[in-house]
Amino acid sequence: MTDEKPQQPSDGTQNRLRPEDQARVDAFIKRGVNAVERKPFRPLRLFFILVGVVLGLSIISQLLARWAGIY
Repeated sequence: MTDEKPQQPSDGTQNRLRPEDQARVDAFIKRGVNAVERKPFRPLRLFFILVGVVLGLSIISQLLARWAGIY
């Protein structure tokens, strides 16, 4: 007689929480910061803001270099 236990999936698909704990987790996920509607992410807008900031800082550094007589 061997004490073989039935094979359980080891890929993490098994629910490890009791039903009441899972209900609490689901309720937490649905409230608060997780339930806030957000505007879609716009990568091009971020790109143009970054380009503008870099250009602005470059112009300021060039002006400072000329004012200080370095350039």
